[in-house]
Order: sequence, then structure tokens, then C-alpha cells
Amino acid sequence: MIADVARCARWQRALRNLLVSLAVLGCTTSAASAEVRTEHGSSDVYAAPGIGIVWAIERSASEADATVVIRIAADPAMYPWLAVRGVNPFTKGENVLLQPTVVERSVDLRIPRARFADHPKTEVGLYATQDAARSGAATLTVFYLGVPDTTPEFVDRAKLEASLTERMARARAAKGPQ
Repeated sequence: MIADVARCARWQRALRNLLVSLAVLGCTTSAASAEVRTEHGSSDVYAAPGIGIVWAIERSASEADATVVIRIAADPAMYPWLAVRGVNPFTKGENVLLQPTVVERSVDLRIPRARFADHPKTEVGLYATQDAARSGAATLTVFYLGVPDTTPEFVDRAKLEASLTERMARARAAKGPQ
């Protein structure tokens, strides 16, 4: 009888340890699934739930003065913070293009086209919290290797603005920020 009680107690401890281990494993799996997602934004229009990114080029009298415009619209409920940086994929040198910023609805970045020669990779980091933005722990990073080939070019700023607005509306309708 005492041996049966001792055996039952051992089984209860083993079962308790197993349940604790499974609970810890479940927490670890949840944390792993919350890790950073990285996606390649290969086109001049990128859309995913909660985010839309559109590119355009504003031409000027000389190629050296051309400006790349990137409009980023994010759902503040999903991605209230964003930051953008240029990266040299060979030297790993970085150039901050936009410090961590609170997203109201959208942000326009105006970048000299010549900047892409030294830092061709552009990374748009989207963050769930201010602390995550400050530490660089993005929930989603959308990256581009250079200016997308399909990026439209405009001489007229009004036409550029109209194009950005229309293409962002299509991105939102597809699956971008609501």
C-alpha cells in the first residue's frame, strides 16, 4: 500500500513536470512565431495586411538631382512605428533615412537618387511598440535591393502626387492598410 502511494506520487510528479515542460514549450513556440518577418518588396507597389508602400521618381533638369519618393502607409493598430534605413550589402554600412517615427496614416520619404549608389538596399522596419522601434526589433521588415525597375518617373510634381495617391489606393484595396 505504501509502495502504491509512493508510485502514484512519482507518477504525479512526472505528469506535473511534463505539463510544465509543455507549457514552457508552448510559450517558446508563441515567442518564435512572433519573430521578425522579412519580405522582399520587389515591385514599386507593395501591399500586405496593415502596410502599403509605393515608389516614384521625381525627375529634374539633371539626373544627379532626381529624387526618389517612397510613400509608406501603415495601419497604426498593427504598426504604430516605422523606421527606414539604407544599407550597403557588402560593407554593411548603414544610413538612417527615417528615425523611428509614429505613424499617423502615411509618411513620404524623399531621397536623392544618388544615395542608392552607396546604400542600394532600403529596409522599411515596422514596429509594434515604441520600445521595439528604439531597440530595432521590427515585427516586419520590407526590403528593396535598389530602386524597383518598375518605378514610374515624373517631371511634374502634381502628376507624381496623383500617381502615388492612386497606386496607394489600389494597394489598400488589395490588402494594405485599412
